Amino acid sequence: MKKEIKDILKERILVLDGAMGTMIQQHNFLEEDYRGERFKDYKSSLKGNNDLLTLTQPEAIKEIHRKYFDAGADIIETNTFSGTTIAMADYNMENLVYELNYESAKIAKEVADKFNAKEPNKPRFVAGSIGPTNRTASMSPDVDDPGFRAVTFEDLRIAYKQQVEALIDGGVDLLLVETVFDTLNAKAALFAIEEVKAERSIDIPIMLSGTITDASGRTLSGQTAEAFLISVSHIPLLTIGFNCALGANLLQPHLEAIANKTEFAISAHPNAGLPNAFGEYDETAEQMAAQIEEYLKRDLINIIGGCCGTTPDHITAIAELTKKYKPRKIGTYA
Repeated sequence: MKKEIKDILKERILVLDGAMGTMIQQHNFLEEDYRGERFKDYKSSLKGNNDLLTLTQPEAIKEIHRKYFDAGADIIETNTFSGTTIAMADYNMENLVYELNYESAKIAKEVADKFNAKEPNKPRFVAGSIGPTNRTASMSPDVDDPGFRAVTFEDLRIAYKQQVEALIDGGVDLLLVETVFDTLNAKAALFAIEEVKAERSIDIPIMLSGTITDASGRTLSGQTAEAFLISVSHIPLLTIGFNCALGANLLQPHLEAIANKTEFAISAHPNAGLPNAFGEYDETAEQMAAQIEEYLKRDLINIIGGCCGTTPDHITAIAELTKKYKPRKIGTYA
């Protein structure tokens, strides 16, 4: 599979899906929808646990995957952004982590297989989504104790390893470590992936996507785009890039900062602009596509998709746009 997707990346720009969370919000699920029958009497509040919908509203998750494939996506992400014991501790659901990841991968793969059967000349892939967790290994959450850490590298390694094993068992084609705000967290995830690869004697493609948090041009843990690239380049990645936090136009300088400094393929899935006063995203599909076209004109990317606020309409516009351009060359500096 790795060779296949690498070959395709040399031929054309691949399209990643849009925001799972944005699509889930459109359903306006209530507490009882999150609970379903199985968790009807669960002790904790479950509303907002989007990963849980894989078990309680699987048809809704499948339909979201289908809509993104119909929109032109080549790669869909599993509904597992918070699928670690660390993140699931907020809902007292640590014991469900393996099942959540396994079933999410299985559901996504089932949808992908159906599209592949209908259109074998346009292969669809499933990326196991691995989020950053809600804790940081590099910084203290306590302003009065800068040496304190809410999580250790070892905690993260163990949690990520469980998630990775479940995603692979569920059938994902590649792994996407995304929205990286702390590179030490990402290194724990990458270490866990390499550990699983060695133990199972397998090779699975890895996408890595950081997030630039503000106009400073740095990640939350203080790295520039170039420093982020350098600190993870010892891992054999399929792609490196950025997602979330910024709209397409604001993300462009950071893609430019790494595009001519790596032999890896480059990915991007920006937000639909910046959120308004109500936390909503107003940028239309056409507006976003016009900004992304600048990436294509400058040969910056190999995989392009959408993050917060993006819908199938945004992905349709982006997918149509990519047909007119060649991908950035891989294996040599631009």
